[in-house]
Amino acid sequence: MKALITGGAGFIGSHMAEALLGGGHKVSVIDDLSTGAMDNIAHLKSDPGFDYVIDTILNAPLLAELVDRADVVFHLAAAVGVRLIVDSPVRTISTNIGGTEAVLVQAAKKGKKVILASTSEVYGKANKVPFSEGDDLVMGPTTKGRWSYAASKAVDEFLGLAYYKEKGLPVVVVRLFNTVGSRQTGRYGMVLPTFVRQALAGEPLTVYDDGNQSRCFSFVGDVVNALVELSLLDTAVGQVYNVGSDQEISILELAGLVKEMAGADSPIELIPYDQAYEEGFEDMRRRVPDLSKIKAAIGYEPSTDIRGIISSVIAFEKDRS
Repeated sequence: MKALITGGAGFIGSHMAEALLGGGHKVSVIDDLSTGAMDNIAHLKSDPGFDYVIDTILNAPLLAELVDRADVVFHLAAAVGVRLIVDSPVRTISTNIGGTEAVLVQAAKKGKKVILASTSEVYGKANKVPFSEGDDLVMGPTTKGRWSYAASKAVDEFLGLAYYKEKGLPVVVVRLFNTVGSRQTGRYGMVLPTFVRQALAGEPLTVYDDGNQSRCFSFVGDVVNALVELSLLDTAVGQVYNVGSDQEISILELAGLVKEMAGADSPIELIPYDQAYEEGFEDMRRRVPDLSKIKAAIGYEPSTDIRGIISSVIAFEKDRS
């Protein structure tokens, strides 16, 4: 199989490239390095099955050529992170919707399968837990820019499924839940790498709000393996799947666990959302996936618990410091 990964120099994309190459597949990557980094894929350059180009997926002639050479497109390119979403809402909306449409247009010309990465954010402010793929999506008001990411990714899903229904394009939508692991940057608000770097530097661990909001953190290796398996499953086409872990932990508990495992004496500081992001910032209290659909489809089971994930991130940050 020859795979094209958009956003392939990013955190998840680089792990996806590794997994595919490790499985004997060929991989092409396109990334504009707006949030990705060459360091993430530098170790792959010597692999004869790997090639990359630094450019935007909005370069239609180039994207057409790359899609034409691929059997499947893993569309991971997107504006990511709460900080980027709050600071750059125009970029968030245009990158997500415009980029996804560009990929779907080119894939539809040749009938190439697309694995479209969405997010648990699309569930919005829904309070029915766990979240199932057929549940209603409950967005916040348009006056709260924080919801622009969720709304834009929901539109991405609508676009992908519309191309499937109207044009017969084989599309699989995957909603990722808080994927974490090595190479993830805290620059755009990702909580685990931020906590680890703060702990290793002896700095206070900054927890937003009261810290009782909870998340389910998914090991990146589990996530990319699931996406590869779904790409090979014909019955997955036209479907939406939650991908992640259903083991819940509060952000305050996460901070304490990072402190313990890093052997840090850092204090934990609570910072109001208004101070951390913007006035009136809204967030989900819980975000837990129903994994029954993906378990039935590919026998998916998360292999790495939160301690294992934290250990891998600590080891990575120590190695690169």
